[in-house]
Amino acid sequence: MKLNICHLYPDVLNLYGDTGNILCLQKRLSWRGIDCEVTKLPIGKNDDFSRFDLFFIGGGQDFEQEVLLRDLHSGKAREILSAVNDEKVFLCICGGYQMMGQYYKLQSGRQLDFIGAINMHTEGSESRLIGNYMFRCGEENGGSLVVGFENHSGKTYLDEGVSPLGQVLSGYGNNGEDGGEGVRHKNVFGSYCHGPMLPKNPEFADLLLQTALSRRYPEVLLPPLNDALEVSAHDYMAKRLG
Repeated sequence: MKLNICHLYPDVLNLYGDTGNILCLQKRLSWRGIDCEVTKLPIGKNDDFSRFDLFFIGGGQDFEQEVLLRDLHSGKAREILSAVNDEKVFLCICGGYQMMGQYYKLQSGRQLDFIGAINMHTEGSESRLIGNYMFRCGEENGGSLVVGFENHSGKTYLDEGVSPLGQVLSGYGNNGEDGGEGVRHKNVFGSYCHGPMLPKNPEFADLLLQTALSRRYPEVLLPPLNDALEVSAHDYMAKRLG
């Protein structure tokens, strides 16, 4: 039994320890005796996207996103969109999350046209939405309480028919206005949660792994792990955030 993970743009989208999400997924599979192969696809490198079970895209600043535009529109955007429509599992953080939408309108008025996999858009603002934060995933997204760190000046707005990943309990989330955080579309999980997100949110990490495994091995259920340390770190932050 094996999962193939694709790490998109590790060369430029790697803020705030986001690569730790890949390490977490590898470990949680290894501890269960499940093989895992991680393929890194930086700018200029291509692969057969149909062979991957799970994709990870980390966070980056506006400049990094602009650098990616040519590479995206040279063919990767079509490959990503096809994988999304095929219901492959994606974890997209901050800049990677924004890239799945229609566009990012900078404060200057310039518009960066992105993948368009999800009916949402992002607008730049003068203020930064920054700090430790906490949100509750919707029941359809596992219902877990997620803690993490956000730092973004872009405000993301979900358009009609698109649902957030969860509701903010402390902090800002998508835009600091409507109470939503992240997005769930097909098997795309988008969030502003840095930290990295997964090590201290093991329940959410296993939701991603189970969703990916179920597509390849429908009868397989992940056996439980001893998550005492992870839960302790999670609960400490949850108590701090009230």
